[in-house]
Amino acid sequence: MRDWLLRLTGLLFGLTLAVAGMAQEGHPLKGSWIGTWEGNKVHDEFVVIVLNWDGREITGVINPGTDNIPIAKAELNPSDWTVHFETNAKDSEGRQTSYVIDGKIGELELPNRSITGTWRSNDGRGDFEIRRQ
Repeated sequence: MRDWLLRLTGLLFGLTLAVAGMAQEGHPLKGSWIGTWEGNKVHDEFVVIVLNWDGREITGVINPGTDNIPIAKAELNPSDWTVHFETNAKDSEGRQTSYVIDGKIGELELPNRSITGTWRSNDGRGDFEIRRQ
């Protein structure tokens, strides 16, 4: 009887740790994402996005560093795991460029999930793909 109770306690402890470890994943968009927005001649083809979730809203920055582009609007639709970002930036001549990015989260169950979709602006459009790091 004692061995059975000890084994059951060990199993429950192990399951508790496993569930707690999975629960630490956090919001599906939170983190650093690296990828490309193909065809973007204004802000380079490679893109880095840092996203955060404060419990109420999604915030973030595209290309953090010297080329910061704060995300003005970010939405997540959990019914189909689609995302929508809007932002405004300036080109090399100081003209306003507005971006709209729409995508779908893929491989949601993995820590290095991806977002694929399209981007468009007043200067062009193209495919968009980023992967969480």
